[in-house]
Amino acid sequence: MHTGKLIRDLRQARGWSQGRLADALSKHSGQPISREYISRRWESCKSVPSPFWLRHLAAVLDVPLAVMESDVNRRQFLSTVAATTIAPGVASDLLAEGFSARLRGKGPGVDEWAHTLTGYGADYMTSGAAEIQQRLVIDLAVIQQQCDTQQMWAHAARLMTLYAKTFPGSDGSRAVTWYRMATEAADRSENIDTRVWVRGRAAIALGYEGASLPIAEMFADQALAISDRPSLGRLNAIYGKAHAAAITGDTDTARALDAEGRRAFDQAGSEDSEASDYAVPYWRLGVFRSLLRARLGDESETVDAQDEARRYLPPTLPRFATHLEMHRGLMLVRAGDREGGTAYARAALDALPPEKHSLTLRMLMDEITG
Repeated sequence: MHTGKLIRDLRQARGWSQGRLADALSKHSGQPISREYISRRWESCKSVPSPFWLRHLAAVLDVPLAVMESDVNRRQFLSTVAATTIAPGVASDLLAEGFSARLRGKGPGVDEWAHTLTGYGADYMTSGAAEIQQRLVIDLAVIQQQCDTQQMWAHAARLMTLYAKTFPGSDGSRAVTWYRMATEAADRSENIDTRVWVRGRAAIALGYEGASLPIAEMFADQALAISDRPSLGRLNAIYGKAHAAAITGDTDTARALDAEGRRAFDQAGSEDSEASDYAVPYWRLGVFRSLLRARLGDESETVDAQDEARRYLPPTLPRFATHLEMHRGLMLVRAGDREGGTAYARAALDALPPEKHSLTLRMLMDEITG
């Protein structure tokens, strides 16, 4: 398959127009490119994108760079690449049907699922969304047939929450659908910690990304209403609500929630050695607070939070170091240096290998440039 046809298929699989692809490429690369160029040069197969543009195409279209660089035939494309583009949409609908029907079947036991969840929590910190999503589709297809006990519903709820997190901001409705379904599964578990955690994780995910803010606040309020006992779910909910408040301009509420969140962390925070999506060690609290304070325009608080996070951030998690650098870029933009802040954030993102880019980082770049 010619690279131009591959670009067209990937673009159409996401429901994007050529104009939208041009906008995404311009924002991601920092270089202008027109819809006409994509149409007349690339998708007409008259020329092949340069290595520079191939790298940014892979990033915005959420496919491995090797796919863009290789001569992929259509059969290979459908069997390997579509799993990260077309297949998730179809899989989401099919899995929703399966969970609704609560099919029964054989599969791993409760302890095995607990081990699987632990693995996902660690892998999420370093792996790309597309890779995690493909694995989750398989496991969700299995566990949906085993939801006949409260503990299985609890495990399924956590898997579904992580699955929701793998959908891009451009497909926010699908992410929200899965967050909602995860809360229903958590309620079936009748486990208060699970019910609070699922809602809190959804709230911080959406609030941090600046996506679906009314939904983020709804999940946060639900989590806080279920239990006032200190927990990681409650901590996530507080900061999800704080980010939503900061983005909507309610600075007093955001600052008050930040103070409440710090008190919650003192009671329920994770150990520094825990590197998992199911944990909030001190460095991750710093990441939450760094972006929050940058959004509020509090320069000294932003720098303090960044410095504290860097002090404890494991060197094996470069993606989160990039988050902190991009927060500084946002802080500069909020302080009035739009050009300098944008350039700073762009340099930080470009320094991270494209295969380690995340959906959240791209949304953050959009916030900085917008």
